[in-house]
Amino acid sequence: MMVLAIDTATRYAGLALYDGQSVLAELTWRAGQRHTTTLMPNLTRMLDQQELTVAHLGGLAVALGPGSFTGLRIGLAVAKGLSLARDLPLVGVPTLDIVAYSCVPLSSAQRPLPLCVLLEAGRGRFCVAGYRWTEAGFQREGNYRIVGRDEVGAGVEEPTLFCGELDARVEQALRARLGGRAVVAPPAARLRRPGYLAQLGWERLARGDRDDPAALSPVYLPFQDRHYPSQEG
Repeated sequence: MMVLAIDTATRYAGLALYDGQSVLAELTWRAGQRHTTTLMPNLTRMLDQQELTVAHLGGLAVALGPGSFTGLRIGLAVAKGLSLARDLPLVGVPTLDIVAYSCVPLSSAQRPLPLCVLLEAGRGRFCVAGYRWTEAGFQREGNYRIVGRDEVGAGVEEPTLFCGELDARVEQALRARLGGRAVVAPPAARLRRPGYLAQLGWERLARGDRDDPAALSPVYLPFQDRHYPSQEG
């Protein structure tokens, strides 16, 4: 089963192809506000490079958010269109779960730190979620939260791995505020890779799990119910 992953949740977009054994192709780019004009050309190019067409696809995985309104709408529209037109099973995966999945330890002997996953929300704000390791993998604790740059890491009392969309100012503030309790993933490890989304989607589809394309809806950044002053950055 060949799974196509589509992630347009933020200004960073991505595509991947996964067959259950290998990530055959993976592409990540800074889309900014150009999801509409970059998604389909990149998808066509990736399939052509692998000498594949949509007829070779066996399933789809799409990032559900939190994320930007425009980006999520475009990604969901393409995923739903392919699902309905080709009768392909589709699964949606929360955006921050993709980042958390990339932090799964390679060795069972490792003791995973708690995670704090960040997603840029604009105007100096971040959408954050906490995760803890369980027998079933990393599980999210509580709801998504929107915090200001200076609030990231507030309340952290134990060593915690911070990953996701951190800028240099957040990293500096975390290290100054938390000292050794702030374990910050290196830049390459922070990148939200669509290959992990593809693998998550493949695992769900292999279990016979699938979402209803008509009912699948995005999770937008949850800051509409609060007023946030404009900030630089």
